Amino acid sequence: MAYTNINKSNEYFNTKIYSGSPSPQSITGVGFQPDWVWIKCRNNSQENMLFDSIRGTTNYLQSDNTTAEATNANSLTSFDSDGFTLGSLGEVNGNTYTYVGWNWLAANGTASNTNGSITSTVSANTTSGFSIVSYTGNNTAGATVGHGLGQKPACIIVKRRSSAMNWGVYHQSLASNEILQLDVTNAVYADSGVFNATQPTASVFYLGGGTAIDNASGSTYIAYCFAEKKGFSKFGSYTGNNSTNGPFIYCGFKPAFVLIKSTNAAQWWTLLDNTRDAYNQASLGLSPNSNITESTFNTDRGPHYMDFVSNGFKIRTDNSGICGTNSFIYMAFAESPFVGSDGTPTTAR
Repeated sequence: MAYTNINKSNEYFNTKIYSGSPSPQSITGVGFQPDWVWIKCRNNSQENMLFDSIRGTTNYLQSDNTTAEATNANSLTSFDSDGFTLGSLGEVNGNTYTYVGWNWLAANGTASNTNGSITSTVSANTTSGFSIVSYTGNNTAGATVGHGLGQKPACIIVKRRSSAMNWGVYHQSLASNEILQLDVTNAVYADSGVFNATQPTASVFYLGGGTAIDNASGSTYIAYCFAEKKGFSKFGSYTGNNSTNGPFIYCGFKPAFVLIKSTNAAQWWTLLDNTRDAYNQASLGLSPNSNITESTFNTDRGPHYMDFVSNGFKIRTDNSGICGTNSFIYMAFAESPFVGSDGTPTTAR
């Protein structure tokens, strides 16, 4: 019986920690040429810096604010066969600072996609269920954009590139007319315009009419699309119990990366990974919606304890950001599947 097609998750997603340098440097050890690199300084208040191969090197977006795409020649200067190269910009490579880079593999190339009413440029990896999609809005309700995944996306993160606007997040656990915003703490809000309040399909996702978040006329956009893949990625929901003996969330794999957001209360997004926290309990939180450091995050927000186990994660805190008496959505990527394609179980750490 085949349990999963992905036995080595780090061939498609990997986390890399590194120290800044007084001069440009190449970061190696990722294990592949990444198409999406998300960098956050750990010990200094710096913005979340997002780079992808469609928008090109030196062009960045910041998940903790609404600003348009910007360019800095000293930021990420190349996507390399085993990582990436950085200039001297402090947000990605400041001397004495420490950093984390989360890396995803798409196609290492692009294709024109005409499945939707708007032609898109796509870099898609159908094995891991990840694609990067670039398109231009047309202010038409119900317009569609091809995503290249070959199955329905479980999560879509979209940002207007050409001018300032909030990030928009579709998640399969939300109602069709509900979205979250990656750059703010807000709870979900109902908006029949964004994503046209319509579920995506195996080939396209929908856009609203004139909504600045996803489809303003003439504006350029980037979307990061994720399909759920058994043994590699999971996009689900849970209910907190306001207890240090919090819920266990089954993923079907040992997580390497978990991002959580309360849906019915204003709470910070919380991001934990197994590289900064090599042993349980994981507690070194960072947030897409803030430039805050690891240590300040835990001081101000309280410990965000959880255990990464062989088949999911277990909440070990009553912190309201991940375990209040609220509803939560999450996205998780694997360190290794609970059971490999040969039927061999993996073990907890």
